[in-house]
Amino acid sequence: MSGRRRIHRQVDADHSKICFKPCGIRRVALEEVELFEDEMEAIRLADYEGLYQQECADKMGISRTTFSRLIESARKKIADALLHTKALIIKIN
Repeated sequence: MSGRRRIHRQVDADHSKICFKPCGIRRVALEEVELFEDEMEAIRLADYEGLYQQECADKMGISRTTFSRLIESARKKIADALLHTKALIIKIN
């Protein structure tokens, strides 16, 4: 699928080499869900730091509407991994 190239977004934390998987199941046997680094940063800012969307967007150097789409995508991917026993892989943009 072609589309617009992903632009660089300000990410303050290093999310590389992170993977989460269900206990007791080998990773090679699991489907994977890829969470982009900027989606992980959106989760960190909004859900962990508890910032408002505009504050998060400002910290990431993006618009609030772009942040809103980013956090929605991240939450959907996390829910998919949790509900359907999939590995969650953090991918560098």
